[in-house]
Amino acid sequence: MKEILEHLYQYKSFSKDEAKVILTDIASGKYNHYQIASFLTAFIMRSISLEELKGFREALLELSAGIDLSPYEAIDLCGSGGDGKNTFNISTLASFVTAGAGIPVAKHGNYGVSSVSGSSNVLEHLGVKFQTEEKKLKQQMDEANICFMHAPFFHPALKEVAPVRKQLGVKTFFNMLGPLVNPANPKKQLTGVFNLELGRIYNYLFQDTDTDYSIVYALDGFDEISLTGNSKIFSRDKEIVVSPDYFGFEKVNYEDIHGGSTKEQSAEIFDKIIKGKGNQSQNNVVIANAAIAIKTYNNKLDIGNCLEMAKDSLYGLKALNSFNTLKNLS
Repeated sequence: MKEILEHLYQYKSFSKDEAKVILTDIASGKYNHYQIASFLTAFIMRSISLEELKGFREALLELSAGIDLSPYEAIDLCGSGGDGKNTFNISTLASFVTAGAGIPVAKHGNYGVSSVSGSSNVLEHLGVKFQTEEKKLKQQMDEANICFMHAPFFHPALKEVAPVRKQLGVKTFFNMLGPLVNPANPKKQLTGVFNLELGRIYNYLFQDTDTDYSIVYALDGFDEISLTGNSKIFSRDKEIVVSPDYFGFEKVNYEDIHGGSTKEQSAEIFDKIIKGKGNQSQNNVVIANAAIAIKTYNNKLDIGNCLEMAKDSLYGLKALNSFNTLKNLS
């Protein structure tokens, strides 16, 4: 590890193969928590390269317990986290809205590290038990049109770094990896990023895959469509900047989409919104993100159709039905 750290301290980068070996060694327990903390901290101080991200991703995917959900042609909605904004669980709610709109969703998530409550925190608090068996995940897909995969259960490599990430309490490159290592390897993906630089790296990475994707970044710092201002959307064939007007919505205030100060408050907000009782700002933000997911899944639809499908899912309580079915099956 000393040589690795010296390499980083000199602002040198690793090749894809070198990065893959390093993460594989971390996963095997070759390094202690102090060494891992130093390694993660070095990457906090400097940007990750495309080749490094590719290598880390390849290692995690090869080490993961893969799940074959290919018959469902599902989409994943997953943000990188790490934006420091502490919004409510927008992408998780948008996942259920998307599922309720008839789009199959293979959701990948984890406990919050740099936020109060990640998707796993809020779902667990609301009574969802995490599943690992392919048969049970397929049953969730069949009956709820959505399954949830708790990242640590599918990525043994995370066991070595989880305590270190929790103690550090800030975003690391594992935030960047989360949306890239869904164990079902879906071919459709909506991904939020915490800055434009990461958005461009993701864009280059996805262009080398057969994934249909949208990458979103709110230009005032959110890793999702926040409606607090303009947002950048990357896809395979274009990059666009959209305002809240694009969705037919008014600009919202940050205070209206805050996620609370505790896991309990986050779960309470989630429960209220999915039951169709959220405030207008909360509902609109969820609908906007679900609409982009629906359009990512079927690009032939115009954004107006996607918005109507998302609204019908949320207000018609189809999203709630998907959530309740998933919860009961778990």
